[in-house]
Amino acid sequence: MDISWTLLGPVLAVGGLLLMSAFFSGSETALTATSRARMLQLEKDGDRQARRVNGLIDNRERLIGAILLGNNLVNILASTIAAAVFLGLFGEAGVFYATLVMTVLVLVFAEVLPKTYAISNPDRMALAISAPIKLFVLLFAPVVSAVQVIVRGSLRLLGARVEGPVLSAHEEIRGHIDLHHQEGGFVKGERGMLGGVLDLRELTVGDVMVHRKNMLMIDAAQPVAEIVAQALSSPHTRLPLYEGDSENITGVLHARDLARALLDSGGDPAKVGIAAVKREPWFVPETTELIEQLNAFKAKREHFALVVDEYGALMGLVTLEDILEEIVGEIEDEYDVIPPGEGLQPQPDNSWIVSGDATIRDVNRALDWSLPDEEAVTIAGLVIHEAQTIPEPGQVFRFHGVRFEVLERRRNQITLLKIAASPD
Repeated sequence: MDISWTLLGPVLAVGGLLLMSAFFSGSETALTATSRARMLQLEKDGDRQARRVNGLIDNRERLIGAILLGNNLVNILASTIAAAVFLGLFGEAGVFYATLVMTVLVLVFAEVLPKTYAISNPDRMALAISAPIKLFVLLFAPVVSAVQVIVRGSLRLLGARVEGPVLSAHEEIRGHIDLHHQEGGFVKGERGMLGGVLDLRELTVGDVMVHRKNMLMIDAAQPVAEIVAQALSSPHTRLPLYEGDSENITGVLHARDLARALLDSGGDPAKVGIAAVKREPWFVPETTELIEQLNAFKAKREHFALVVDEYGALMGLVTLEDILEEIVGEIEDEYDVIPPGEGLQPQPDNSWIVSGDATIRDVNRALDWSLPDEEAVTIAGLVIHEAQTIPEPGQVFRFHGVRFEVLERRRNQITLLKIAASPD
């Protein structure tokens, strides 16, 4: 009976210390796993607990240091008390028994159990424990600061550097998007749209422009009636005007301006003054980032720009629609005509027929592939880059886990391919 009462105090002490250890372990997991975005929204809604959580997360190094300090203190103290009790009961063998018992208790009740609950309910637990953890962090701030100085000094002696986060904010967001997609939180279309927004800083107008060979332009030297007829029959509302050489762009003809001038002239095309109707062309470098061009379109209230290279040579054109399509995917209206062979055409053998000028980004987005687009913009360009030659129809290539079969070629341009996932 005396022995039982003698053991009651140490047992209660060890139990209380294990509860504290469980509290620290669960708090660490909850605060590191909680959704920062959700906490920020709750803070905006006036939640004081969320404000405390955000304050703790802002200095993760100090937070983790304080929690680890508290956790190690209670674990070591609990183990010391248990060792003293077992030594008194079993002599030298008590060390073995104390180690075995405390390992099981700490592992199950002070680590796995609280962390399992915390990882399942991170936001709820983070809000609940924010007040006591904040108090503990403030009380032990001097000790934690001293530990940080020692740790950083030791790392410098070893030649290691303590840097900030390896991933940029954009890469971290992209990782969250991919993770939610894998977990079923986003469908492929939503992931593509969110990824497209992030890609605006990584792409240039040269990556999305309409190439000059695909541009519809009007020769300003033609009779006015011919110019009006071509402009009004075109599926595009903005058409570049050139004089002599197609490189010599002298203006941009807007269908609405032309229609207004035609109305003012009583419907007589010969009376329309093209020089008065045309707008000044806007030239932009092909290296302009899409986000910059989007902001420029908004600032100038324009939807159309001509793209030139570093020598001033015409490369193509870019529109506001081209940039928006990088976010929402292909935008088609009642005037868009899709030629045969355009887009991805699924085949019965799980392959796809694709035009050579289809962009790698569009194919990746549609098929959920990861073909590289650093060296080429189009599928045809990728095949030529990898093959180091201009292939003949019928040739087959395998790279990046995809089988490419050249179906058609016109002059030096690959116009049609058959692609399929390849196990090689």
